[in-house]
Amino acid sequence: MTIVRLASTVASSFSLPIEQTKEGRQKPDGLVFDASVLQHRPDIPKQFIWPYGERPSPDVPELPVPLIDIGGFLSGDPLASMEASRLIGQACREVGFFLVVNHGIDEGLISDAHRYMDSFFGLPLVEKQRAQRKVGEHCGYASSFTGRFSSKLPWKETLSFQYSPETSSSSSNNIVEDYFTNTMGQDFRHSGRVYQDYCEAMSRLSLVIMELLGMSLGLDRERFRGFFEDNESIMRLNYYPPCQRPDQTLGTGPHCDPTSLTILHQDHVGGLQVFVDNEWRSVTPNFSAFVVNIGDTFMALSNGIYKSCLHRAVVNSVRPRKSLAFFLCPKYDKVVSAPSELVDVHGRPRIYPDFTWTTFLEFTQKHYRADMNTLRAFTNWLRQNKPSELLPE
Repeated sequence: MTIVRLASTVASSFSLPIEQTKEGRQKPDGLVFDASVLQHRPDIPKQFIWPYGERPSPDVPELPVPLIDIGGFLSGDPLASMEASRLIGQACREVGFFLVVNHGIDEGLISDAHRYMDSFFGLPLVEKQRAQRKVGEHCGYASSFTGRFSSKLPWKETLSFQYSPETSSSSSNNIVEDYFTNTMGQDFRHSGRVYQDYCEAMSRLSLVIMELLGMSLGLDRERFRGFFEDNESIMRLNYYPPCQRPDQTLGTGPHCDPTSLTILHQDHVGGLQVFVDNEWRSVTPNFSAFVVNIGDTFMALSNGIYKSCLHRAVVNSVRPRKSLAFFLCPKYDKVVSAPSELVDVHGRPRIYPDFTWTTFLEFTQKHYRADMNTLRAFTNWLRQNKPSELLPE
């Protein structure tokens, strides 16, 4: 049996310690997550069974997520722009989640992005492993977290890849399309083209949202847009196979995204849940809307004014669930530092030390499993190290 060895993932959900051998190598447990095989078992392996207090509840109330219409902002309507920024600011202070509609993204492109997930995740496991994530890397194919953890494994598969709008020395930058063809072969060139176009659309949309976030904080609308224009982001395809015991496991455990901004598109199968007012609430799928949430890095940029929200994903026994997640990240060497206008406002001191995204990313890969306390743990870790060792010259 092939042992699947997985590296860690940026927006993962666990604070479990990494099991290692005495030589420092990650210790595999011999389990392989292959849903086509596991679905024929009457029960799920014990590694996927979560403690009673962390299992999903069958009766989760719906969360009325704020609906933000950005059509007026895109058309240059000043009153609509101010209203959109006000609503975004309110949502980010209260729950850190909101829905974006009238976003201008082509529905055909969104549908294609969902459809081509089937082309990849429907492959036999040995074929998907051609894109296997390597130890220490954050991109590639991951089938659960077998090989790294011995308990509380998520019931899902993911494919993650990098995106940047920057052009190289060539006349075009097809980083996503090239990834698919180089990793999976020429048969996946069209899939790569679809996800290249999708990432470009998400990058443009994220910059629009950054303008609104800047306005909502009383800053110039270009302040955050300029910071992220040369972003080095991560795209992730999430696939949650049906599970015969969905009451015992989770598709993604509770976590806050360590990245800056997440733009998520759900299919018609529900599963996303947000922790609000000390209870889990479900986010009803809306195919015409994007779910947007603040990540830890932007919480630091806002000096803690906007909140990174705790969320998770549940699975079901009937249908697979798919989602598209674009994680906006700054260029690796950009220094994340809250603007001076957001410091000492109403007696609010600077909460987080300056850091680069590459330092935070490395922290989530090598030192800490991303969960609801990642930014706090990272801040404490930063303060124990010399700034000169962590920031670029």
